[in-house]
Amino acid sequence: MQITGRLLAAAALLSTAWLAVASPPVSYVNTLIQQRADPHIAKHTDGWYYFTATVPEFDRIVLRRAQTIQALQDASETTIWRRKSSGVGSGQVWAPELHYIDGKWYIYVALGVANQWRIRAFVLEGTGSNPLTATWVEKGLIKTNWDTFSLDASTFVANGTRYLVWAQQEPSRSDENSSLMLAPLQNPWTIRGTAVAISRPTLSWERIGYKVNEGPYVIQRNGKIFLTYSAAATDYNYCMGLLTATAGADLMNPASWSKAQTPIFASNANTNQWGPGHNSFTVSEDGQSDIMVYHDRGYRDINGDPLNDPNRRTRVQKLYWKADGTPDFGVPVPEGNTPVRLRSAVGSGQYVRYYTGNGNPSGTPALADTQFRIASPGLAGGSTISLESTSNPGVFLRRVDGRRGQFDSNSALNSAAAKASASFNRVPGLADGEGVSLEASDAKGQYLGLDANGRLVVTSVADGARQQATFFLE
Repeated sequence: MQITGRLLAAAALLSTAWLAVASPPVSYVNTLIQQRADPHIAKHTDGWYYFTATVPEFDRIVLRRAQTIQALQDASETTIWRRKSSGVGSGQVWAPELHYIDGKWYIYVALGVANQWRIRAFVLEGTGSNPLTATWVEKGLIKTNWDTFSLDASTFVANGTRYLVWAQQEPSRSDENSSLMLAPLQNPWTIRGTAVAISRPTLSWERIGYKVNEGPYVIQRNGKIFLTYSAAATDYNYCMGLLTATAGADLMNPASWSKAQTPIFASNANTNQWGPGHNSFTVSEDGQSDIMVYHDRGYRDINGDPLNDPNRRTRVQKLYWKADGTPDFGVPVPEGNTPVRLRSAVGSGQYVRYYTGNGNPSGTPALADTQFRIASPGLAGGSTISLESTSNPGVFLRRVDGRRGQFDSNSALNSAAAKASASFNRVPGLADGEGVSLEASDAKGQYLGLDANGRLVVTSVADGARQQATFFLE
């Protein structure tokens, strides 16, 4: 069949806004680093990635560096600060963040006092090109509005002003654990003026176990400031929320910030990821994709206090952007290779998507329904690949009835013929060599494609469907 007028019309509708949010795929393997919570990864101007996080002993600050994100997994770890014998810093050591400001390194960290519940935000300053070998000095506690429980300090620049954002208990709200506070900085360890609360744990999902807003972090894109934070107890209820402000707004006016009314990133039973949160953002090696860094656990139930469970671990995945310029976090992806999306070359913004039944898929799919892990080798082995659903791990795309695609669980693909039907040969894109085409491993010359309704088909290029059978990975 020739490409229909309907398909060409769809191509013409491709918007510049949508083009702006497309970026290449990334390839990482989760879990990145075991037993490292509250992870922070920063890519510096020297091209190196720098990693720090909370260790389960809560007794030191560690740093790693590598030239790729994946290489952080095996990078040697340097301890640059240890718990003291008494006073501030003799108790908990939580959630360090590493920032480079005006030619020096700074670590924001929450420190406690032994045998007391007295947690406060603290700053270290490092001099030297490499923070692992820098000379570190203590700049001391950050003095805020009140001498109360405070932690998770982070910093960002907007409209030429550097701000500090952190979590703190407000004395007037003693029944709550922490709100998100914001203030401009006079220098990296001193706030200027009086801080304001820009978010409090007022929503039901922010108040499970504990009434918490904490772990704030900022990413700025598309004329907006997006501030993620974490909420609830640190078990499987832990999740992430989102505040948004316009880039030119008065950020010290709480009314400038709008809050998402539901979590934007939460536990997912299908992918077996629990309690995701305390995130940061970095960029891919090519600088073209935003990467979310976070911790979670690979099991739901915990014996005792979750803080005493050592198995929060560092994970990474691509952050996607919607056509309206807002972030799409999806779900915590399964273990193993990070997934990709397959966008049709037809140009209508259509993606290969998971759906049930034999009819046309309907509605706007969730991000996870358009993400697939490329299993290599595929179920048929050799040089083949298979596509495993992210929203439904263990479910694979297969060719059925010769001309269409559907999804079946791995347990149903128990014969050689069935495995072959769920395996493909990956070749350069038939309509564009920058893309990919997927030839059925058991039907030479038959390629996976999307029809005008977004339905999976398997078609011959002799039918003129080269564009239908070409995809760009994101």
